[in-house]
Amino acid sequence: MIILGLDPGLGTTGWGVIVKEGNRLSHIDNGEIETDAKLPLANRLLLIDAKLSAVIDEFRPDAVAVEEVFVNKNPQSTLKLGQARGVVLLGAAKARVMVTEYAARLVKKSVVGTGKADKAQIAAMLRVLMPGLKLAGEDAADALAVAVTHAHHVRG
Repeated sequence: MIILGLDPGLGTTGWGVIVKEGNRLSHIDNGEIETDAKLPLANRLLLIDAKLSAVIDEFRPDAVAVEEVFVNKNPQSTLKLGQARGVVLLGAAKARVMVTEYAARLVKKSVVGTGKADKAQIAAMLRVLMPGLKLAGEDAADALAVAVTHAHHVRG
């Protein structure tokens, strides 16, 4: 089973692809889709959609796992994050791929063992799970963690 994990964001959307074979997980690739804050919102969303479509076309995932939205203190930031998530969810749905969403605390607990893990702990545990892993950045690491969470919670 090929799993695409996504950590949506308007500035940076992380993605990570793993393959699950029985209880074994293998890293395929990871990366980040970055948008320029100077561009109009619609153009940034279009860029996320186009680049995510290319990732889906390249790796043909059997499942997509997306980190659920959290509420910021800044309502404007929450709204922008929600719009980026909408583009990500739509992109997976257009590709006819099953989408499952996971809370950030569950992702951290599934990968590190505690729901309060920080980004460094997540990256370290991913390197233990997938030796030789090279991460494109923190958002890519978060996306891989979402994919690993899905692998732990799905049969097949």
